[in-house]
Amino acid sequence: MNIFEALFLGILQGITEFLPISSSGHLVIGESLLGLEVESLKSFDVVVHLGTFAAIIIYFWKDVVGLFKGLFSYIGLMKKSSSNKEYQSLIAYIIIGTLPAIIIGLSMGDAIDFVFRNTFYVGLWMIIVGEVFLLSEWALKKFKNEEGLNWKKALFIGMAQAVALIPGVSRSGSTIAAGLFQGITREKAARFSFLLALPAILGAGLLTGIKEVKSGEFNVEFAPLIVGFVSAAVAGFASVYFLMKFLKNHSLNVFAYYLFAMGAVSVIISLL
Repeated sequence: MNIFEALFLGILQGITEFLPISSSGHLVIGESLLGLEVESLKSFDVVVHLGTFAAIIIYFWKDVVGLFKGLFSYIGLMKKSSSNKEYQSLIAYIIIGTLPAIIIGLSMGDAIDFVFRNTFYVGLWMIIVGEVFLLSEWALKKFKNEEGLNWKKALFIGMAQAVALIPGVSRSGSTIAAGLFQGITREKAARFSFLLALPAILGAGLLTGIKEVKSGEFNVEFAPLIVGFVSAAVAGFASVYFLMKFLKNHSLNVFAYYLFAMGAVSVIISLL
């Protein structure tokens, strides 16, 4: 992998990680189009995912600080306040929402990646997710409410995040759509989706990285890794900023139509 390929894939990861169009799916397609060996690039995928992790930290810095304050308040290292209680509840919801991905990831993660990490299945799942987006927008109009999160909704969103272990299924898209199905507004669903991504991205990245190091397959040169990390972080921040603004007045439908088109392209590529 050269610098330009690392830059392209880093930007691709940063944009697609947070836009609801599947970063894993686009990386598989991008690596395939560049003629790169997909299986040998898992170490690079780890680094660009950590770049997008940094993007969330930067954009949601106030919320991240609030989460730490809520934790410190809970264990008695800070005085309790109403805002701390709010973040304590959010911590609980993030933990609940993370559990399904941990359970399925540890028990079935490698098998899921082995079976579905190819352009045909990526395209198929993109089309399926596009259909889910259209249904979730219909559900939001039908059941919209301002009640916010509870543990049942957090668990349902967490189950959607676990499904996103399949390449081609957007993590942000599946979790936002899960929120819409329960009547949560797009902005609130997106905020929780991104905060829920913190342990998911970090945990998955570290776990895969440890496996790569132990197996001796962490074989990407240092310079492409740095370029991939920085480009993914910058592009990731830009895509989070754009999506949070976009969802104030727009639906997921445009992303559904994009996934239909990209999914069809991916299936065609697999047949060539």
